[in-house]
Amino acid sequence: MEFRPLHDRVLIRRIESDEKTAGGIIIPDTAKEKPMEGEVVSCGPGARGDDGEIQPLELKKGDRVLFGKWSGTEVKLDGQELIIMKESDIMGVIA
Repeated sequence: MEFRPLHDRVLIRRIESDEKTAGGIIIPDTAKEKPMEGEVVSCGPGARGDDGEIQPLELKKGDRVLFGKWSGTEVKLDGQELIIMKESDIMGVIA
């Protein structure tokens, strides 16, 4: 299924963290926190400014980003768990 977010929203796939700590301890699923890092799957065209012009997004497909722990809305598309959030909820791009 093809999905394109509207306005200044982006679709993000979480990047799972390691299941072991640096010391080699295995972390069970029940004790894991949701990762705050993800990859941009799709972007909307941009937000409409006060002058009526569309302001394009700085993000693009494939960018690795950091976002807040409780940011966005979780959705399930084609069996994948994804997050839809506004570009302003994203803290930064990982280079």
